Amino acid sequence: MNFSELLQKRRAVRDYEDRAVPLKVVEELLQDATLAPSASNNQPCRFSVVQCRKTIRALSDESRANLIRDNEEKKIQLSPEYISYLKNEQTNVFYNAPCLIYIAGARQVRTLEVDCALAASYIMFAAADRGLATCWVAMGANIRDPQLRAQLGFDENHRIVAPLIVGYPAAVPAASARRAPQIMRVITEAR
Repeated sequence: MNFSELLQKRRAVRDYEDRAVPLKVVEELLQDATLAPSASNNQPCRFSVVQCRKTIRALSDESRANLIRDNEEKKIQLSPEYISYLKNEQTNVFYNAPCLIYIAGARQVRTLEVDCALAASYIMFAAADRGLATCWVAMGANIRDPQLRAQLGFDENHRIVAPLIVGYPAAVPAASARRAPQIMRVITEAR
């Protein structure tokens, strides 16, 4: 497929086949992610791959509990419907995907969020090109338990920016409507 088709094919998918993504394919996605631009070519992104469903579930439960706690402590404000969703023991914030990739980096990197977002977009397009689906699950970034963070290879100096789920799609949603670009101004040379 050409690049324009690839842009149109990528979707946020939340329904996956019960089929593992080969580690070799995941490694290819990460290699593609290293081609993403980063500020001053700093390349601050670090990756952790989880293909163990039990661990993915533990990470989901940790994120859910922390979001609920933050809401109760008024650190964030979530809707009652969202809280109800998070309190449901059956909720897996990673939608039972077979593979989870965390993109993180050193907290002190000023451009970390943008750099990780660019790497994430490269992974999403590389996955779509290989017939895989992805979804950036921001609520899955709330991992504070030191043991879970250590298991991921992240210490307190790392900030998780982009949790991406990856898998073979069971269903691909239709494209949502997109608005036209909101161009504020076009400034050209005076003639």
